Amino acid sequence: MKKGNYYMIGLLVAAGALCGCSDDEPAPVPGDGGVDTALPDWYYAGGELGTAFLSTSNAYEQPTAVVEADAEMNERFKHGEALFEKMYMTNHTGVRSGLGPAYVRSSCIHCHPGYGHGKRNAAGSFETSSIGNGCLLVVYNPDNDAYVSWLTGMPQGHAAEPFKAPLDESKVVITWNKYTDEWNNTFPDGETYDLEYPSITMSPDAVYAYNRGVVTDLGNYNVVLESTIGIYGTGLLDAIPDEDLKAEYAKQENDGFLPNGINPAFFKGGEWVKQYSNTKATDVAAGFADAGEQHPFRFTYALSRGPLQDAAGINAMWNITNVTRSNRRYHYLDTYFASATGDDKTKFGGSSWVKASAYDPDVQAGYKDYIEGVDPEGNHPTWHATDYADTEAVATAIAAYLTSTELDVEMDDEDFIDFAVWHRGLAVPAVRNIDDPDVLRGKELFEEIGCAYCHRPSWTTGSDDFYDPNGFFARGDSRLPRYPGQTIWPYSDLVQHKLHMENDIRTGWCRTTPLWGRGLHQMCTGSPTADRLHDNRARTVIEAIMWHGNPQSDARKSVEEFRQLSRADRDAIVKFIDAI
Repeated sequence: MKKGNYYMIGLLVAAGALCGCSDDEPAPVPGDGGVDTALPDWYYAGGELGTAFLSTSNAYEQPTAVVEADAEMNERFKHGEALFEKMYMTNHTGVRSGLGPAYVRSSCIHCHPGYGHGKRNAAGSFETSSIGNGCLLVVYNPDNDAYVSWLTGMPQGHAAEPFKAPLDESKVVITWNKYTDEWNNTFPDGETYDLEYPSITMSPDAVYAYNRGVVTDLGNYNVVLESTIGIYGTGLLDAIPDEDLKAEYAKQENDGFLPNGINPAFFKGGEWVKQYSNTKATDVAAGFADAGEQHPFRFTYALSRGPLQDAAGINAMWNITNVTRSNRRYHYLDTYFASATGDDKTKFGGSSWVKASAYDPDVQAGYKDYIEGVDPEGNHPTWHATDYADTEAVATAIAAYLTSTELDVEMDDEDFIDFAVWHRGLAVPAVRNIDDPDVLRGKELFEEIGCAYCHRPSWTTGSDDFYDPNGFFARGDSRLPRYPGQTIWPYSDLVQHKLHMENDIRTGWCRTTPLWGRGLHQMCTGSPTADRLHDNRARTVIEAIMWHGNPQSDARKSVEEFRQLSRADRDAIVKFIDAI
């Protein structure tokens, strides 16, 4: 077991009987390489192959049994972990070079402190330089819920000199607002709770292309927060068969229990309306992506990603840092001019940031030194101006570089494989305090009041012949860990529902959050609060539950029943949720 040898300790603890464990003790582990029949199956949150047995601050960082059993895979896991933890640099040579020219964060761990999801953002300017703020800004048009075209889907608040960030984060301000629900934030027995939600203001001059006069009208826009997801156990979620996901959608559609039904953008009349595939022209042309094969969306709150091999961290390693690899030899850019014709589209690749950068005097002044560092041997002549005293020539060179689909590879294939092994190889912490009567009572109540309908307790993985929409990995590639035939306990149906919260997620549809391991968030990330829900608005489990209580919410009935429980029973449900 990584970062501490708890295996033999765990064998002694587990031998013969059920044993509880506090949050600062190792959990019991199975003996003889198999499942201990004295322990309930729901204790093994990630199944026999995907459960780790620490409940310390390193709980989210552990490799699965599959990884540990394979020496080469274990070494790749360790190297992939270093790629996750260490910052990329704006220098053009050396280890982890190639950050930028514009980027969202300089490392993965900035967004995923302790390998979990992001911590709550404090009031004030939106600041992403320190590790922990894992929330992303979602800037969209509320008239149609579409992302704006003058920023990337994940707005970039940093840039390498001489370039300037597409978004000035200091001009994005977070305010936490008090909220009083219809019950005056009070349970029938008099216990009270507090509710807060974030609102975001972003002045037009925060947008670089607007300041440069390239975008003259930002139109109607709104800004909300969306936290990163926990990345441990995502390989196990990827192993759930597509047909089982479809069956869950069909079941819920047929049941008709939920007031808002199923999101018709994804599923309707027993069939998928849309599924995920990689249609990036550059990937297809390079022989990587198979744009014809489709699979269900299953990752992120907004359900924006499908198979793990082009989801969560695998994709973010490129578009968060703008670090290129063999199947991503281009920069992550906005698409303001994507529907335009003529010079704006041809020369600037559909990007308002590219055009703004190309004609910025400060960028032009520093570009020669920058590009000679990127391409010192002049292998890409169009990236270099024929005359650096000629404004148009420099602008043309800048545009050619920023829109190039033949950028040099900055993260080589071996590093990418190591990162993918690490990503798919993260285990899920075992359930804690499994012999605590309150936890057991909470489990019963969780099911009785209907929470387990959306927070579906368990799934069984299939053969796990996983698919890579990029085409980089072959189906079921032996270099990556697989988890066939495992009963796993994520406590999520992986379906989107509506809670109708104040200042809600874009579109109002939010994927049910897997609850496994979330009770360790504060210990693993160092956050002072529990940071639950899509924007971390809930500081406690009670707050998270009560944010489900809007009259139009899919969870309204469960919240009504939760309110009528005694305080001891409410606390038992909280203890259960924190234990799983």
